[in-house]
Amino acid sequence: MLHLSENLKKLRVMKNLTQEDIADFLGITPQSISKWERGESYPDITFLPALANIFETSIDLLIGMDTIRAEETLWNIHKNATESERNGDYNAAESIYRDALRMYPNKPEMLLGLAGVLALQGKSSEAIEFIERGLPLSNNEKQKSTMRATLCFLYLKCGQTDKAKSLASELPHMRESREVIQPLVQKVLNEDEINTNIKNILLGICE
Repeated sequence: MLHLSENLKKLRVMKNLTQEDIADFLGITPQSISKWERGESYPDITFLPALANIFETSIDLLIGMDTIRAEETLWNIHKNATESERNGDYNAAESIYRDALRMYPNKPEMLLGLAGVLALQGKSSEAIEFIERGLPLSNNEKQKSTMRATLCFLYLKCGQTDKAKSLASELPHMRESREVIQPLVQKVLNEDEINTNIKNILLGICE
């Protein structure tokens, strides 16, 4: 049931209760509580009101609907912004991400999403700032690879050639790889060529 297993354990520990305590309240075995917390089985739906009462919370919070709604909201924000980017409406995409960051100031997908659209608009210094903020927070390896590759070209645009070369040498063996990026940052690229590479990395568009 969504995030029920992790929430049960977290709430039980916060309330300083044992599995035996919860089992006694519900009239079941401690082994059942243990299985619920490990995600090996789930409580009958009739137990949810009692569990919510024990932990003084709502059923929605107990099963993790707040987390699911937040994840859906973030996905929709990113979807709408990406559609705007692909339609060439970078101002709209920037506005979407900036509004999102007011609600989710430390979400890496929002920081890196804004960085991407700033890069596409040529706002290189600000894009670098948001990428450097977002990268350490992100657990999405694909997203991080894309943004690191973008960062190489942003460093070039801002005259930070040594940083670009150093970062390019650390990229993984992927589409945004050192085999692809490193030879490019070694060249003397003009601004149009740099912008084309940034757009290709972020939007997958070859020009």
